[in-house]
Amino acid sequence: MQLQSLIFLLITFPFFSQAQTTGADQTGVYLPLLKGKKVGMVVNQTSVIGDRLSVDSLHALGVDIRMVFGPEHGFRGNASNGAEVGDEKDRATGIPIISLYGAKRQPTPQEMAALDVLIFDIQDVGCRFYTNINTLAEVMDACAKAGKELIIFDRPNPNAFVDGPILDMENRSGIGRFPIPITHGMTIGEFAQMLNGEGWLPNKTKCKIRVIKIKDYRHDMYYTLPVGPSPNLNTQESVILYPSLCLFEGTIVSQGRGTYMPFTVLGAPALKGKFDFSFKPVSIPGKSETPLHQDQTCYGLDLRKYDIKALHAKGKVNIRWIMDMYKAYPYKGKFFDRSQSQQIGNIDGLAGVKKFKQQIIAGTSEAEIRKSWEPGLSQYKQMRKKYVLYP
Repeated sequence: MQLQSLIFLLITFPFFSQAQTTGADQTGVYLPLLKGKKVGMVVNQTSVIGDRLSVDSLHALGVDIRMVFGPEHGFRGNASNGAEVGDEKDRATGIPIISLYGAKRQPTPQEMAALDVLIFDIQDVGCRFYTNINTLAEVMDACAKAGKELIIFDRPNPNAFVDGPILDMENRSGIGRFPIPITHGMTIGEFAQMLNGEGWLPNKTKCKIRVIKIKDYRHDMYYTLPVGPSPNLNTQESVILYPSLCLFEGTIVSQGRGTYMPFTVLGAPALKGKFDFSFKPVSIPGKSETPLHQDQTCYGLDLRKYDIKALHAKGKVNIRWIMDMYKAYPYKGKFFDRSQSQQIGNIDGLAGVKKFKQQIIAGTSEAEIRKSWEPGLSQYKQMRKKYVLYP
Protein backbone atom coordinates (compact mmCIF):
# COMPACT_ATOMS: atom_id res chain seq x y z
CA MET A 1 0.00 0.00 0.00
CA GLN A 2 2.89 2.41 0.72
CA LEU A 3 4.41 1.93 -2.75
CA GLN A 4 0.97 2.19 -4.37
CA SER A 5 0.30 5.49 -2.55
CA LEU A 6 3.63 6.94 -3.71
CA ILE A 7 3.04 5.82 -7.31
CA PHE A 8 -0.46 7.39 -7.19
CA LEU A 9 1.00 10.73 -6.08
CA LEU A 10 3.71 10.66 -8.75
CA ILE A 11 1.30 9.74 -11.55
CA THR A 12 -1.24 12.35 -10.48
CA PHE A 13 1.48 15.02 -10.39
CA PRO A 14 3.53 14.44 -13.58
CA PHE A 15 6.90 16.16 -13.76
CA PHE A 16 6.32 19.45 -15.55
CA SER A 17 9.17 21.58 -16.82
CA GLN A 18 9.31 24.61 -14.54
CA ALA A 19 10.77 28.06 -15.24
CA GLN A 20 12.20 28.05 -11.72
CA THR A 21 15.12 26.02 -10.38
CA THR A 22 14.49 24.87 -6.82
CA GLY A 23 17.11 25.03 -4.10
CA ALA A 24 17.41 21.23 -4.11
CA ASP A 25 18.20 21.17 -7.82
CA GLN A 26 21.24 23.45 -7.35
CA THR A 27 23.61 20.75 -6.16
CA GLY A 28 26.65 22.72 -7.28
CA VAL A 29 25.79 25.43 -4.76
CA TYR A 30 25.42 23.30 -1.66
CA LEU A 31 27.40 20.08 -2.14
CA PRO A 32 30.64 21.82 -1.06
CA LEU A 33 28.86 22.79 2.18
CA LEU A 34 28.16 19.12 2.92
CA LYS A 35 31.62 17.72 2.19
CA GLY A 36 32.96 15.82 5.20
CA LYS A 37 29.80 16.57 7.22
CA LYS A 38 27.47 14.19 9.04
CA VAL A 39 24.13 15.17 7.57
CA GLY A 40 20.51 14.83 8.69
CA MET A 41 17.59 15.52 6.34
CA VAL A 42 14.01 16.58 7.08
CA VAL A 43 12.20 15.41 3.98
CA ASN A 44 9.16 13.70 2.50
CA GLN A 45 7.99 12.54 -0.93
CA THR A 46 8.07 16.13 -2.26
CA SER A 47 11.82 16.33 -1.62
CA VAL A 48 13.05 15.66 -5.13
CA ILE A 49 16.02 16.55 -7.28
CA GLY A 50 14.68 16.31 -10.79
CA ASP A 51 12.56 13.16 -10.71
CA ARG A 52 14.42 11.42 -7.88
CA LEU A 53 14.07 11.73 -4.10
CA SER A 54 16.75 14.06 -2.76
CA VAL A 55 17.83 11.50 -0.14
CA ASP A 56 18.51 8.95 -2.88
CA SER A 57 20.27 11.52 -5.07
CA LEU A 58 22.52 12.89 -2.35
CA HIS A 59 23.27 9.42 -1.00
CA ALA A 60 24.38 8.40 -4.49
CA LEU A 61 26.58 11.51 -4.67
CA GLY A 62 28.40 10.39 -1.53
CA VAL A 63 26.81 12.72 1.01
CA ASP A 64 27.09 11.16 4.48
CA ILE A 65 23.41 11.07 5.45
CA ARG A 66 23.14 9.71 8.98
CA MET A 67 19.41 10.24 9.65
CA VAL A 68 16.21 11.12 7.82
CA PHE A 69 13.41 12.86 9.70
CA GLY A 70 9.83 12.54 8.43
CA PRO A 71 6.99 15.04 9.13
CA GLU A 72 3.19 14.56 9.11
CA HIS A 73 2.20 11.90 6.52
CA GLY A 74 5.65 10.30 6.86
CA PHE A 75 8.83 10.20 4.77
CA ARG A 76 7.03 8.62 1.81
CA GLY A 77 3.91 10.78 2.21
CA ASN A 78 1.47 7.89 2.64
CA ALA A 79 0.18 8.31 6.20
CA SER A 80 -3.31 9.68 6.70
CA ASN A 81 -4.03 13.16 8.02
CA GLY A 82 -3.11 13.45 11.71
CA ALA A 83 -1.98 9.81 11.96
CA GLU A 84 1.05 9.13 14.15
CA VAL A 85 4.03 7.78 12.22
CA GLY A 86 6.64 5.40 13.65
CA ASP A 87 10.40 5.09 13.13
CA GLU A 88 11.76 2.73 10.48
CA LYS A 89 14.70 2.12 8.15
CA ASP A 90 14.73 3.19 4.54
CA ARG A 91 14.78 0.05 2.44
CA ALA A 92 16.64 1.73 -0.42
CA THR A 93 19.56 3.18 1.57
CA GLY A 94 19.41 1.62 5.03
CA ILE A 95 19.34 5.10 6.58
CA PRO A 96 17.30 5.37 9.82
CA ILE A 97 14.02 7.25 9.34
CA ILE A 98 12.90 9.05 12.48
CA SER A 99 9.32 10.31 12.75
CA LEU A 100 8.59 13.89 13.79
CA TYR A 101 4.87 13.17 13.83
CA GLY A 102 4.59 10.49 16.47
CA ALA A 103 5.98 10.48 19.99
CA LYS A 104 8.01 13.64 19.31
CA ARG A 105 7.93 16.73 17.13
CA GLN A 106 11.63 17.58 16.88
CA PRO A 107 15.02 15.80 16.82
CA THR A 108 16.36 14.97 20.29
CA PRO A 109 19.60 16.49 21.68
CA GLN A 110 21.22 13.06 21.24
CA GLU A 111 20.23 12.92 17.58
CA MET A 112 21.43 16.46 16.98
CA ALA A 113 24.75 15.67 18.69
CA ALA A 114 25.35 12.96 16.07
CA LEU A 115 24.99 15.46 13.21
CA ASP A 116 27.02 18.37 11.89
CA VAL A 117 24.27 19.93 9.83
CA LEU A 118 20.56 19.46 9.11
CA ILE A 119 18.80 19.96 5.76
CA PHE A 120 15.13 20.96 5.49
CA ASP A 121 13.63 20.14 2.10
CA ILE A 122 9.82 19.94 2.10
CA GLN A 123 7.30 21.46 -0.30
CA ASP A 124 4.86 23.74 1.50
CA VAL A 125 1.50 25.04 0.23
CA GLY A 126 1.56 28.43 1.93
CA CYS A 127 -1.23 28.01 4.49
CA ARG A 128 -1.24 28.63 8.23
CA PHE A 129 -3.07 25.37 8.93
CA TYR A 130 -0.72 23.20 6.84
CA THR A 131 1.66 21.73 9.41
CA ASN A 132 4.97 21.98 7.52
CA ILE A 133 5.68 25.40 9.02
CA ASN A 134 5.17 23.89 12.49
CA THR A 135 7.73 21.20 11.66
CA LEU A 136 10.09 23.90 10.39
CA ALA A 137 9.81 25.77 13.71
CA GLU A 138 10.44 22.61 15.73
CA VAL A 139 13.50 21.72 13.64
CA MET A 140 14.85 25.27 13.92
CA ASP A 141 14.40 25.11 17.69
CA ALA A 142 16.34 21.83 17.86
CA CYS A 143 19.14 23.27 15.72
CA ALA A 144 19.29 26.47 17.79
CA LYS A 145 19.59 24.55 21.05
CA ALA A 146 22.28 22.30 19.57
CA GLY A 147 24.19 25.14 17.90
CA LYS A 148 23.86 23.47 14.49
CA GLU A 149 23.16 25.08 11.12
CA LEU A 150 19.95 24.39 9.19
CA ILE A 151 20.27 24.43 5.41
CA ILE A 152 16.93 25.04 3.68
CA PHE A 153 16.38 23.92 0.10
CA ASP A 154 13.80 26.52 -0.87
CA ARG A 155 10.83 25.68 -3.11
CA PRO A 156 8.12 27.89 -4.69
CA ASN A 157 4.91 28.56 -2.79
CA PRO A 158 1.92 27.61 -5.01
CA ASN A 159 -0.34 29.94 -2.96
CA ALA A 160 2.08 32.84 -2.56
CA PHE A 161 -0.49 35.52 -1.76
CA VAL A 162 -1.43 37.12 1.55
CA ASP A 163 -5.05 36.92 2.70
CA GLY A 164 -7.30 36.07 5.62
CA PRO A 165 -7.61 37.14 9.24
CA ILE A 166 -4.52 37.18 11.46
CA LEU A 167 -4.59 34.35 13.98
CA ASP A 168 -5.71 35.53 17.40
CA MET A 169 -3.28 33.72 19.70
CA GLU A 170 -6.12 32.63 21.99
CA ASN A 171 -7.00 30.28 19.12
CA ARG A 172 -3.46 28.91 18.91
CA SER A 173 -3.38 25.16 18.15
CA GLY A 174 -1.65 22.54 16.02
CA ILE A 175 -3.39 24.02 12.97
CA GLY A 176 -2.37 27.57 13.81
CA ARG A 177 0.69 28.43 15.88
CA PHE A 178 1.73 31.84 14.64
CA PRO A 179 0.03 35.27 14.28
CA ILE A 180 -0.19 35.13 10.50
CA PRO A 181 -3.08 35.16 7.99
CA ILE A 182 -4.56 32.06 6.35
CA THR A 183 -2.14 32.40 3.43
CA HIS A 184 1.19 33.85 4.54
CA GLY A 185 2.66 34.53 1.09
CA MET A 186 6.13 33.18 1.82
CA THR A 187 8.40 30.33 0.84
CA ILE A 188 9.74 28.04 3.54
CA GLY A 189 13.06 29.87 3.41
CA GLU A 190 11.39 33.23 3.87
CA PHE A 191 9.18 31.94 6.68
CA ALA A 192 12.27 30.64 8.49
CA GLN A 193 13.65 34.16 8.42
CA MET A 194 10.40 35.46 9.90
CA LEU A 195 10.49 32.86 12.68
CA ASN A 196 13.95 34.10 13.63
CA GLY A 197 13.29 37.78 13.12
CA GLU A 198 10.00 37.95 15.03
CA GLY A 199 11.25 35.84 17.93
CA TRP A 200 8.65 33.11 17.41
CA LEU A 201 10.94 30.24 18.41
CA PRO A 202 10.78 29.12 22.08
CA ASN A 203 12.54 31.62 24.36
CA LYS A 204 13.06 33.78 21.26
CA THR A 205 16.14 31.79 20.32
CA LYS A 206 17.58 32.19 16.84
CA CYS A 207 18.60 29.39 14.51
CA LYS A 208 21.54 29.69 12.15
CA ILE A 209 19.98 29.17 8.73
CA ARG A 210 21.29 29.11 5.18
CA VAL A 211 18.68 29.31 2.42
CA ILE A 212 19.52 27.79 -0.96
CA LYS A 213 17.36 30.17 -2.95
CA ILE A 214 15.12 29.34 -5.90
CA LYS A 215 16.55 30.56 -9.17
CA ASP A 216 14.38 32.74 -11.45
CA TYR A 217 11.40 32.84 -9.07
CA ARG A 218 8.79 35.52 -8.33
CA HIS A 219 5.93 35.27 -5.86
CA ASP A 220 3.31 35.98 -8.53
CA MET A 221 4.34 32.98 -10.65
CA TYR A 222 1.83 30.18 -11.08
CA TYR A 223 3.67 27.07 -9.92
CA THR A 224 2.61 23.51 -10.72
CA LEU A 225 3.82 21.12 -8.04
CA PRO A 226 5.76 18.15 -9.47
CA VAL A 227 4.69 15.86 -6.58
CA GLY A 228 1.53 15.84 -4.44
CA PRO A 229 2.36 17.32 -1.02
CA SER A 230 0.12 14.93 0.95
CA PRO A 231 -2.37 12.08 0.37
CA ASN A 232 -5.36 14.43 0.32
CA LEU A 233 -3.71 17.12 -1.78
CA ASN A 234 -3.21 14.86 -4.76
CA THR A 235 -3.93 17.20 -7.68
CA GLN A 236 -2.93 20.72 -8.64
CA GLU A 237 -6.59 21.72 -8.30
CA SER A 238 -6.70 20.54 -4.68
CA VAL A 239 -3.54 22.51 -3.84
CA ILE A 240 -4.93 25.79 -5.20
CA LEU A 241 -8.39 25.24 -3.68
CA TYR A 242 -7.00 24.17 -0.31
CA PRO A 243 -6.75 27.64 1.34
CA SER A 244 -10.46 28.16 0.71
CA LEU A 245 -11.79 24.63 1.25
CA CYS A 246 -9.86 23.77 4.40
CA LEU A 247 -12.15 26.14 6.31
CA PHE A 248 -14.83 23.48 5.82
CA GLU A 249 -12.82 21.15 8.11
CA GLY A 250 -14.58 23.02 10.92
CA THR A 251 -18.05 22.33 9.51
CA ILE A 252 -20.42 19.44 8.80
CA VAL A 253 -19.62 19.74 5.06
CA SER A 254 -17.27 17.16 3.53
CA GLN A 255 -14.39 18.38 1.36
CA GLY A 256 -14.14 15.02 -0.37
CA ARG A 257 -11.98 13.12 2.09
CA GLY A 258 -12.72 9.47 1.45
CA THR A 259 -12.75 10.00 -2.32
CA TYR A 260 -10.03 10.27 -4.96
CA MET A 261 -10.95 13.92 -5.46
CA PRO A 262 -10.36 15.46 -2.00
CA PHE A 263 -10.38 19.26 -1.65
CA THR A 264 -12.04 19.68 -5.01
CA VAL A 265 -15.63 18.86 -3.97
CA LEU A 266 -17.97 19.96 -1.19
CA GLY A 267 -21.12 18.30 0.09
CA ALA A 268 -23.27 16.83 2.84
CA PRO A 269 -26.25 14.43 2.96
CA ALA A 270 -28.56 17.16 4.28
CA LEU A 271 -28.02 19.21 1.11
CA LYS A 272 -30.01 16.74 -1.00
CA GLY A 273 -32.37 18.69 -3.22
CA LYS A 274 -30.20 21.81 -2.99
CA PHE A 275 -27.53 20.59 -5.43
CA ASP A 276 -27.44 18.07 -8.29
CA PHE A 277 -23.83 16.93 -7.90
CA SER A 278 -23.20 14.07 -5.47
CA PHE A 279 -20.38 11.86 -4.17
CA LYS A 280 -20.00 9.17 -1.51
CA PRO A 281 -17.01 9.15 0.90
CA VAL A 282 -15.65 5.69 1.73
CA SER A 283 -12.76 4.41 3.82
CA ILE A 284 -9.50 4.64 1.85
CA PRO A 285 -6.42 3.36 3.73
CA GLY A 286 -3.55 5.80 3.62
CA LYS A 287 -5.82 8.68 2.62
CA SER A 288 -8.84 8.75 4.95
CA GLU A 289 -9.83 5.71 6.98
CA THR A 290 -12.91 7.22 8.69
CA PRO A 291 -14.04 10.15 6.55
CA LEU A 292 -16.89 12.45 7.44
CA HIS A 293 -20.25 11.09 6.13
CA GLN A 294 -18.65 7.72 5.39
CA ASP A 295 -20.81 5.57 3.06
CA GLN A 296 -23.41 8.34 2.78
CA THR A 297 -24.27 10.22 -0.40
CA CYS A 298 -23.27 13.89 -0.16
CA TYR A 299 -24.76 16.63 -2.32
CA GLY A 300 -22.96 19.85 -3.16
CA LEU A 301 -20.39 21.46 -5.43
CA ASP A 302 -17.96 19.96 -7.93
CA LEU A 303 -15.01 22.36 -8.24
CA ARG A 304 -12.72 20.13 -10.28
CA LYS A 305 -13.19 22.28 -13.37
CA TYR A 306 -13.06 25.59 -11.51
CA ASP A 307 -10.65 28.09 -13.07
CA ILE A 308 -7.85 27.67 -10.54
CA LYS A 309 -5.47 29.94 -12.44
CA ALA A 310 -8.01 32.76 -12.16
CA LEU A 311 -8.42 32.00 -8.44
CA HIS A 312 -4.63 32.12 -8.04
CA ALA A 313 -4.44 35.42 -9.93
CA LYS A 314 -7.03 37.03 -7.62
CA GLY A 315 -4.80 36.34 -4.63
CA LYS A 316 -7.71 35.87 -2.25
CA VAL A 317 -9.19 33.09 -0.14
CA ASN A 318 -12.68 32.38 -1.51
CA ILE A 319 -15.04 32.77 1.45
CA ARG A 320 -18.16 32.85 -0.72
CA TRP A 321 -18.30 29.07 -0.74
CA ILE A 322 -18.60 28.76 3.03
CA MET A 323 -21.05 31.67 3.13
CA ASP A 324 -23.25 30.08 0.45
CA MET A 325 -23.06 26.58 1.96
CA TYR A 326 -24.17 27.92 5.34
CA LYS A 327 -27.15 29.63 3.70
CA ALA A 328 -28.10 26.41 1.89
CA TYR A 329 -27.67 24.09 4.88
CA PRO A 330 -31.10 23.35 6.46
CA TYR A 331 -29.89 22.67 10.02
CA LYS A 332 -27.99 25.84 10.86
CA GLY A 333 -27.20 24.78 14.43
CA LYS A 334 -25.22 21.77 13.20
CA PHE A 335 -23.22 23.48 10.47
CA PHE A 336 -20.27 24.37 12.74
CA ASP A 337 -20.74 21.43 15.12
CA ARG A 338 -17.27 19.92 15.41
CA SER A 339 -18.55 16.95 17.43
CA GLN A 340 -20.77 16.07 14.49
CA SER A 341 -18.14 16.67 11.82
CA GLN A 342 -15.28 14.81 13.55
CA GLN A 343 -12.76 16.96 11.74
CA ILE A 344 -9.23 18.11 12.47
CA GLY A 345 -10.21 21.38 14.13
CA ASN A 346 -12.97 23.83 14.84
CA ILE A 347 -13.76 26.84 12.70
CA ASP A 348 -12.27 29.30 15.20
CA GLY A 349 -8.89 27.56 14.99
CA LEU A 350 -9.00 27.32 11.21
CA ALA A 351 -10.15 30.88 10.55
CA GLY A 352 -7.95 32.11 13.39
CA VAL A 353 -10.61 34.37 14.91
CA LYS A 354 -13.92 33.70 16.65
CA LYS A 355 -15.55 36.58 14.81
CA PHE A 356 -15.54 34.73 11.47
CA LYS A 357 -18.06 32.09 12.58
CA GLN A 358 -20.27 34.78 14.09
CA GLN A 359 -20.13 36.77 10.85
CA ILE A 360 -21.17 33.79 8.73
CA ILE A 361 -24.11 33.06 11.05
CA ALA A 362 -25.17 36.72 11.03
CA GLY A 363 -25.08 36.92 7.23
CA THR A 364 -22.42 39.64 7.23
CA SER A 365 -21.41 40.72 3.73
CA GLU A 366 -18.12 39.56 2.25
CA ALA A 367 -16.92 43.15 2.07
CA GLU A 368 -17.58 43.68 5.78
CA ILE A 369 -15.91 40.40 6.71
CA ARG A 370 -12.80 41.36 4.77
CA LYS A 371 -12.82 44.83 6.29
CA SER A 372 -12.73 43.24 9.75
CA TRP A 373 -9.38 41.63 8.91
CA GLU A 374 -7.80 45.08 9.05
CA PRO A 375 -5.57 46.65 10.22
CA GLY A 376 -3.94 43.31 11.09
CA LEU A 377 -3.62 42.12 7.49
CA SER A 378 -1.96 45.33 6.29
CA GLN A 379 0.38 45.32 9.28
CA TYR A 380 1.40 41.74 8.49
CA LYS A 381 2.09 42.63 4.86
CA GLN A 382 4.39 45.41 6.00
CA MET A 383 6.21 43.11 8.44
CA ARG A 384 6.57 40.44 5.74
CA LYS A 385 8.62 42.80 3.58
CA LYS A 386 11.57 42.42 5.96
CA TYR A 387 11.90 38.72 5.19
CA VAL A 388 11.10 38.20 1.50
CA LEU A 389 13.88 36.87 -0.72
CA TYR A 390 12.04 37.14 -4.03
CA PRO A 391 10.13 39.93 -5.82
